[in-house]
Amino acid sequence: MTLDIRKVTAHIGAQVSGVDISEPLDGETVAALREALNVHKALVFDDVDLDDAGQQAFARHFGDLTTAHPTVPAVEGAANVLPVDSEQGSASHWHTDVTFVLNPPQASTLRSITLPPYGGETLITNSAAAYRSLPDPLRHLADTLWAEHTNDYDYAVPAEDIDEKKAAQRAQFTSIKYRTAHPVVRVHPLTGERGLFIGGFAQRIVGLSVTESRTLLDLLQSYVVKPEHILRHRWSPNQLVLFDNRITQHYAVDNYDRQARRLHRVTVAGDIPVGIEGKESYSVEGDASHYTSVAA
Repeated sequence: MTLDIRKVTAHIGAQVSGVDISEPLDGETVAALREALNVHKALVFDDVDLDDAGQQAFARHFGDLTTAHPTVPAVEGAANVLPVDSEQGSASHWHTDVTFVLNPPQASTLRSITLPPYGGETLITNSAAAYRSLPDPLRHLADTLWAEHTNDYDYAVPAEDIDEKKAAQRAQFTSIKYRTAHPVVRVHPLTGERGLFIGGFAQRIVGLSVTESRTLLDLLQSYVVKPEHILRHRWSPNQLVLFDNRITQHYAVDNYDRQARRLHRVTVAGDIPVGIEGKESYSVEGDASHYTSVAA
């Protein structure tokens, strides 16, 4: 097979063809896909012939799999597959997957199952491009900062929109409370790139008040979500998107009038983030060993 990798935007995204990801991949092909992921941050595969087992098998080429989620149930019979279903709400919030644990996933795969007739796009942004776009004084400040990430806030269920069902969902999402301190600027272990490692689970800058933290996090996040840094992926049937969870954020656009939308997510176990001085992230609260191994 001859891989065809076509860039989609200046800063993020590539369309991949010339490979059947429903079949076992040889080492050379996996290495080429890994390199493409390093360069483009998000890879789109069209017309994939995958079920849950096939999606897990493809993701496993990149490392050990996590279970579906630290607190949210998996698809029945598929312990590594998380249903991303409009019936459970929409992740209409910029985030990097599961950063509230010590070693968040290194990569995520999303596969289209049920799509609305319009809307429902996924936005993915390049946080390395965001870091490079910071003015020098702000970049130097960011290099020194650490942020505490947690699942114990109103990310999954906004406080102003609570009903009995959503209260139960929130209770499940926070059934194990996690707090982890990560460097605001993370060094990618394969490329050496620096990226802003923040997003919705980052709730406080270590050493600052909540108010001070929010102001600073919002300022840094404004560079992450610049339109120039974003891939707006419009889903088609039988698509799979693979993205580097170490150096991206994503957002599910809630613009489909609450019609049925379902994706399946499988994530690859990650390493412990490292800042520019070589210091590793550290856990404050919560054990995620049931959810993920630690990648070397």
